[in-house]
Order: sequence, then structure tokens, then C-alpha cells
Amino acid sequence: MQNSFQFALAMPEILLLLMASAVLLIDAFWASGRRQLTFSLSVAALVVLTVVTLWQWGTGVRGATFNGLYVVDPLSHFLKLLSYITVFATLVYGRSYAEVRDMTSRGGELYSLTLLALLGQQVMISAGSMLMVYLGVELMSFSLYALIAIRREHGMAIEAAMKYFLLGALASAVLLYGMSMIYGATGELDLARIAWAVKNGDAEHLPLVFGVVFIVSGLAFKLAAAPFHMWTPDVYHGAPTTVTLIVAAAPKFAALVITLRLLIEGLHGIAVDWQPMLVILAVLSLAVGNITAIAQTNFKRMLAYSSISHMGFVFLGLLSGVVEGHPVVASEAYGASLFYMISYVLTTLTTFGLILLLSRKGFECENIADLKGLNRRDPILAGVLLVSMFSLTGIPPMVGFYAKLAVLQVLVGAGYVWLAVLAVMLSLVGAFYYLRVVKMAYFDDPAPDAGPIQRSPGTQGVMSINGLLVIGLGILPGGLMALCVRVIESSLFF
Repeated sequence: MQNSFQFALAMPEILLLLMASAVLLIDAFWASGRRQLTFSLSVAALVVLTVVTLWQWGTGVRGATFNGLYVVDPLSHFLKLLSYITVFATLVYGRSYAEVRDMTSRGGELYSLTLLALLGQQVMISAGSMLMVYLGVELMSFSLYALIAIRREHGMAIEAAMKYFLLGALASAVLLYGMSMIYGATGELDLARIAWAVKNGDAEHLPLVFGVVFIVSGLAFKLAAAPFHMWTPDVYHGAPTTVTLIVAAAPKFAALVITLRLLIEGLHGIAVDWQPMLVILAVLSLAVGNITAIAQTNFKRMLAYSSISHMGFVFLGLLSGVVEGHPVVASEAYGASLFYMISYVLTTLTTFGLILLLSRKGFECENIADLKGLNRRDPILAGVLLVSMFSLTGIPPMVGFYAKLAVLQVLVGAGYVWLAVLAVMLSLVGAFYYLRVVKMAYFDDPAPDAGPIQRSPGTQGVMSINGLLVIGLGILPGGLMALCVRVIESSLFF
């Protein structure tokens, strides 16, 4: 660990903070009728960050700074790049939706808060200490609270923001309490030192296990896993769809990384204690998400419960890395979870992107019935919807099939055959509500008042690339899977 303050290692975060502040200040002095400047500046910021992070990764920049609070490794580079790409696609998809609903007419808060939420995610991704994990979580969460309530005249958005704020504050308190117990048990906040204390038996076991219980609960909230999922359907439904996508996509990467750093990097020595907790979270998420989604008629709420079920698969991969206290298939298991999260976020971008494209002034495409006859209205968008639903179902050759297969393989390899069978059975339940959407899009007649679908060339281009990636990574998943395993091996110690 390096104790010197090497600001160059934190260059992406420093640049992002400066750019987010610049977007907010420039927008304050810019004519209200020309808000496209804030969008252009935000996109430019993401491009600059991508170049800087690629340069750092390509030149082998890694290390720790700020007394070990901040770490740079291949895992952080990879997840930051994915976050930039995800936020870029989110802004492109949501730009027209936000402008039509006057979400950008009063100021550039939408874009500056999105960049600040991204800053919180970057802090989480590079956290080398429990203190930095908590600071990143709070920075991201407070930005998301404000984004959800950005339409102050919209009652459902305000209600969703209040629910998310209250439950999020409770989850943050639970997470902080767990960290305090681990600090009391080990006397350390640094994750590397915590791992060393646990490995050498220098930690008090009972408070350590109690701390892990609270930490797992807080992480489950951030990942929207049952039974800590209560906020998810209300926030997905109540928030403006642009903000829903901001909440549903990029933050999942940051939540997964802090889970890896806390449980795998810091607390891997007591995996036998937190593995049963992940089993419970996985089974409940798969059951609650898939079964409850069947009854939904609102498309956004259905996707919310769908996300809960997919987090169950992520936990299945995480719990498979240790067999009888030994990391037998650790790299493959954690790499499978990372690959699954990437496939889920990629597909989430297409599904919510479609909702944003199909919505227009005075009309929110929120109900599943609003997708009736989509193939007759726009065969290309119907094809993207088909690909997305097949991927979420796990039908080959979509990326979702290989993601599920990879998780099930490591699960069986770890000896959890019964859990793999249960996951497959509950996934078959989920196939019903995904294929119901496809049926309405292809076999039902469109509504008489269905308006024209308008989309810009830029949005169409991003949507096409997004859909092709869902197919392409399913046909040729080996490269991405190998990369996921490689960054896990080179970044985490277990």
C-alpha cells in the first residue's frame, strides 16, 4: 500500500468532478432555450473520461493512494469504462424524453446530477477502505434521490423519491453499522488489512459475523435483492423513465464492485459465514421476482421485479466461489457474476430505451398493453424488443442465455446442484411474462390512437448497436468472459 498522495491515480474522478461542476455553472449562465449545450458537455465529459481511463489501463497504471483509501486496478478500469458507456447510452436514450417533459428547461440539474451520481459510482468502484465505500454510496444515493424528484409537479415522482430516500437512509445506516462492527472486530478500515486480520485469526469472530450480516443486508438493498427490494417497483414506476434508466443501469456495476471488494477481498476468510446468507438472498430474489412479475400489467414494474430475479443469479455466482472454505472455482465464479451483470445492464438499456422511444408528449409508454402491434408500427423496434425479451428469458443465442449458463456451470461445479435446478425452474416461470410481451408486440393489433414513433439518427444508431451487442455477445461470449475472469484474478485476492 502506498501512503503518498498520488493525484494522478485519481485523475478520472478529479476530471469528472470538474466537468460536473462546469456543466452546472455554465448552464446557470446559459439561455434557457439552448439547453442542448449541457447535454453536449456531459457527453464530452464521458468521452474524455473514457480516453483517460483507457490510457491508464493500457499503460498499466495501478496502485493505491490517499493512505490506501483509493485503489486503481484492472477491475476498476474495466468497470469505470462500462459505467461511462452505460451513462452515455442512458443520456442519448433519455434526451428527447427529458426535453419534451421540461425536465431540462429550468436548468441542467438532470445532467449535472447524473455526472455526480457517476462520480459516486467511481468512488465505490475504486474504494480500498470501508470509509470510501460509504462515501461513494452516499454521494451516489443523494444524487439519485434528487434525480427521482426532478419533476417537482409530478406526484408519483415525489412519492417515489421519498420512499427511496427513507429506505435508502435506513439501508445506509445498516451498512454503516455493519462496518462499525467489523472495525470493532478487526481494528481496521482498510480492506487489505481486514483480510489480513481475518486470515491470521486476529479478529473477534462473533462481532465480525454480526457485522457481515448487516453489511450483506445493506449490499442487498443496493442490488435490489429480496427481501430488501421494497423500493424497486415503486421507484421504477414513479420516477421519470429517463431517471429510471439512470437508477437501473450504471449503479448496478458499482453495487457489484463494492460487494466484491467487501465480501471477496476483505471478508473472504469467513466465506462460510456469509455464503448461507447469499443462498437465502438468491432463492428469495428468484422466487419473489419471477412470481410477482407475472401479475404486473405495468411494463416498468414488471421490469423492476425482473431485475430482482436477475440479482438472484448474480448472488448464485458469488456464493459459488468457495467450496468447503477453499477458493476452488473462485475466479470463474466471480467472473460469471460480473459477466451476468454486464449482460443484464446491456439488456436493461434496450428495454428502457424502447420505453423512452415509444413515449411521446402527453403519453407514457408504461403498460404492457401499450406495446400491442409494435411489429406493425416499427418492425426494427419490435425486433429489438424481441431480442431483449429473449435475452432476459435466457433463450439462445442471446447473451442472457450464456450468462445464465455460465452461472449455472460454476454453481454445479461448487456442488449446489439443487440450487441450480431451482434456478432453472424459477427461470421457466419468468419466461411466461417475457414471452407475453413478445406476443403482444407481434400478434396483437395496435391501439387505434397509437401515434407515430419518432427517433433521431443518433438514438437509432445507439439502439442498433445495443441490440447487436445483445446478439453478438451471445454468439461470441468467450472474449468478454475471459476478460471478466482476468480482471478478477488480477485485482482481487482470495
